[in-house]
Amino acid sequence: MRTNKMLGGKNMTFTVEHLEKTRESFGKYRYGIYENGTLIAYFWHDYRGDDNGIEFINGSSENAPVGSRGNFLLGGGPQPLTLSKQAINYINENRPKNSA
Repeated sequence: MRTNKMLGGKNMTFTVEHLEKTRESFGKYRYGIYENGTLIAYFWHDYRGDDNGIEFINGSSENAPVGSRGNFLLGGGPQPLTLSKQAINYINENRPKNSA
């Protein structure tokens, strides 16, 4: 599990956690997005990162919320996972008000 905390403004701390350790060869990667320790959304992408989406815990979802995976998640491999500034802005502007 790789996580990294980043500030999202207004004293919010976001953490990204890779959820599934095993998957099919071309299966989706899935991550939990936490705000101050509370799960608020899932983010997923295909093996290339082109097909991706976000699902908030209330069930609302959107495909490619800020373009490709690389526009949403930064890091991976030896680097810790972080949300991009675009992703933080998207989450703050689009999440259901009662999800956190």
